[in-house]
Amino acid sequence: MNYISTRNNSKKVSFEHVFLKGLSEDGGLFIPDKLKKFDHKELEDLSNLNYKNLAFNIIKLFTGDFISELELKNLVNKSYENFRDSNVVKINKINKNYLLELFHGPTLAFKDIAMQLIGNFYEYYLEKNNKKINIIVATSGDTGAAAIDAIRGKKNINIFVLHPNNKISSVQRKLMTTIEDDNVFNLAINGNFDDCQNLVKSMFSDTGFANTINMSGVNSINWARIVAQTVYYFYSYFQIGKQNLSFSVPTGNFGDVYAGYISKQMGLPISKFIVATNQNDILHRAISNGDYKSNKVKETISPSMDIQVASNFERLLYDLYDKNSENVINIMKSIKNNSFKIEQDKLKDLRNDFDSESLNETEVINTIKKFYEEYNIVIDPHTAIGVGAVEKLNLSDVVILSTAHPCKFPMAIEKAISKIEKLPESLNYINDKEEKFEVVSNDLEKVKDYVLRSI
Repeated sequence: MNYISTRNNSKKVSFEHVFLKGLSEDGGLFIPDKLKKFDHKELEDLSNLNYKNLAFNIIKLFTGDFISELELKNLVNKSYENFRDSNVVKINKINKNYLLELFHGPTLAFKDIAMQLIGNFYEYYLEKNNKKINIIVATSGDTGAAAIDAIRGKKNINIFVLHPNNKISSVQRKLMTTIEDDNVFNLAINGNFDDCQNLVKSMFSDTGFANTINMSGVNSINWARIVAQTVYYFYSYFQIGKQNLSFSVPTGNFGDVYAGYISKQMGLPISKFIVATNQNDILHRAISNGDYKSNKVKETISPSMDIQVASNFERLLYDLYDKNSENVINIMKSIKNNSFKIEQDKLKDLRNDFDSESLNETEVINTIKKFYEEYNIVIDPHTAIGVGAVEKLNLSDVVILSTAHPCKFPMAIEKAISKIEKLPESLNYINDKEEKFEVVSNDLEKVKDYVLRSI
């Protein structure tokens, strides 16, 4: 399989290039030039596989000659051996819908599912090629912890994580900042997540700097993460065994829901995706009325979704606007000028696959409370947004992605149900360890200087 950029579909590159670079040199995002589409018989064969074997059979379609099938199979098995559920994910029937628990990995968030695999990909590649690399990643809460756990202690690789200072939960922060490995560096940026993301993008765009440090990234724009996330759409669809399933996806950066969209493009007969947002509702506005103009980021009790510019949305726009790179370039200029609006005919096409809803803070708290009272299950604020979106749209036969363990958001949970959800015993250590991070101003040169001094 070859890959192209959303902003230059004439240049083809390998999976290795896509995986290591993360972001295309032209500022675009990598996508396959052609997707495998499964027929009914092939889907039937896949439906009989356990999670690990299913992951292997899907991921191998995307990796080309990057890794042999035997080595890939071993890495997939290794990536999921430390999950608290032997099936990697867990599915609960909830009245007329389903709750897909994706938080049974080492850092209690769905990001572990992709990140554990990516960490092993890096280790395999660097050892084989005798190279060193520096990963720089922005996080709104969960990505950083998942990336650190996947990469900590590995040879030939450093990881620098930028999080918005005082704008994520204490548990989210401690899962990053209590790690003692020498190859882990945490930067608390005085700004919001979009500021952190812009700093990372600027470093990628500075080819001199990026090449000097051999820079790579593991944010949701990295295609390898998208691939790994498609697997649980296939798996849950097969396990439930119903036609016309839809998926409700709490999302900020559009990565997780885009993975679902890719699974549908590969032949999985999913009905619709419900894009569930908090008060930072740019995606809801875009899907409901075409309005893709960003507002000031609002701080919420669902901080992983406190985003205004959804990076992965560019990939969908490429498809929506006739797979034309020039169209995408012009659209991205409009987005940068905060003047882009989706035309009615394109909006109609978009809504064939997507619906959306947004919840305010009161609605999120009330959803957590109601869900606990009805089902005796505690859900985190992000999952609550997925649940609340389904309720507001009055839908059934929907798989709601439960993206994080509720213990990561103690204040929100206590406010909703007057109890604190405890950390799993294996993670209690984060409350006793000293935190290690550096507060840095939202200044590109200062961040670059910190990186250069640290490697």
